[in-house]
This record gives sequence, C-alpha cells and structure tokens, in this order.
Amino acid sequence: MDIAVRAQAALGEGPTWDAAARRLIWVDILSSRVHTYDPSTGHRSVLATEQHVGAAKPRAGGGLVVNLRDGVGLYDSVADGGAFRWLHREVVPGRRGNDAAVAPDGALWAGTMRYDEGAGGGNLIRLTGDGTATEVYDDVSVSNGVGWSPDGRSLYYIDTLTRRIDVLDLGDGQLPLSRRPLVTIEDGAGYPDGLTVDADGCVWVALWDGAAVRRYTPSGALDRVIELPVVRPTACAFGGPGLRDLYITSASTGLEAPHPLSGSVLVVPDAGQGVEQAAFAG
Repeated sequence: MDIAVRAQAALGEGPTWDAAARRLIWVDILSSRVHTYDPSTGHRSVLATEQHVGAAKPRAGGGLVVNLRDGVGLYDSVADGGAFRWLHREVVPGRRGNDAAVAPDGALWAGTMRYDEGAGGGNLIRLTGDGTATEVYDDVSVSNGVGWSPDGRSLYYIDTLTRRIDVLDLGDGQLPLSRRPLVTIEDGAGYPDGLTVDADGCVWVALWDGAAVRRYTPSGALDRVIELPVVRPTACAFGGPGLRDLYITSASTGLEAPHPLSGSVLVVPDAGQGVEQAAFAG
C-alpha cells in the first residue's frame, strides 16, 4: 500500500477515475473542494465549490457534474470550474448531497443526507442528462455507495446506518424492481460507506471507523480484507493503468487522537481489475 496523495482532508470522498484524462477525481466534502490527481506526473489541481460537495464525476462532453448541498449542478471545466449552472435544484434545510455514481447508461444516481444524520432524512434520485429526476427512495438516512454489476442488471447500494450492502434488481427502465440485503456488517467492524464493483462482480466497500476495505463476492461471501493505516476510510475506486490500482479516500473529521494519514488518499497497486465507469450524459 502506498500514499497517493498526502492530505488532511476533513471528509475526503468519492474517488473516481477519469478515463479520458487519466486522472483521479475526489472531493473533500466539508471543505467544498474538488481535487484531481494525475499519478503519472504527480500533478494536482483543486476546484473550490460554493457549497459542500458530496461527489464530482466527469461529464461526457467535458467538465464535471457535482452533487452539492442544494442539488446537482454542472461545471464546464475540471481545471478551473468554468461556467456553472444548476441541473436539478432541491433545497431542503439541514440536508446536503452525499455520494453519487454514474450508471452505464450515463444517468447520475445521487444521494442526500441530513447534517445530523437523522433517520429517513435523505433520499436517492436518478438524474438523466436532460435534468429529468426520478426519486428512487425518499426515506434513507445516510445515502452512500452506489455501483453496478458488470452486466448492468443489478445495483449495489448502501444506506450507511442500516449497516447493509443491498442489491437492487433493475428493470428495463433502470429503476429497481426489488431490493434485498447482500451483506450486513457486524458490530465492531465499522460502517459501510463508499463502494466499487470489480470485473468479477465483487463488491469492495470502505468501512468507516473500521480501518479497512473489504471485498465481497456476488453471493455475499467475504473474500478479502485490506487493513488500512486510517480509521475512517470513506470510499474506493479502481484507476491507473489498466484500472488495476485501488484508490481509497479517507476522513480526518471527528477523530480525537492524532492519525497522521487520515484525510489522505491511499492506493493499493495491482489490487484487482476494475471496470471503466461511464461519464455523465449531460
């Protein structure tokens, strides 16, 4: 395991490999920053957003789609932001955007949560490139990891306070037909946060307060555990040459004792085989 980016992010989140630019995109939610990192050159950039930013993903035509406090917006440029406009604005006092992911069809699945993590205070929506929003769930607590099986027929989803990774079977309209638990994280092992799915259909999940990333098979069997030098890993994603390196974001917020690497981005070289993620079709 290596340190990809040594940082002190308050709430580092949402690592995403930008295949077109061959760089990693990640956010520091509470500092309202979108970061990029090019592992081949070491070059980094920072974009300041006007609101807390839960996730940032590449757009098919260039720029970023961002899940902000008051909704989902678009930037024309990754490097300096460029022009900004709202695509879907839904202001709910006490609530902010959290994790999000782009589906194989180019739609954005974006979650929200209350700042106080109140039960049922968040939601999950599916947002198409033209701004059409469909609410998938309206009663989640901390909407987090979203990822698709390699065949695109199933979606894995985490509402953190349930301690579960759920499987959503998708219909032709790409909305869930059913939802069932895949895995429940045991007490004392932390809380499931962000996830990614590899080419074998296995689910990798970061465990907040668990200092680890776990890999589960499509049947829910625990297959691998990567112990980490950070207490609060938040999410993981494959990137780098051939999508074989696992990048892991982390948080430093709320920690009482010093943890020198908390808030940094870690990387596990040659951890597995990732799947290229679609860019947002908007």
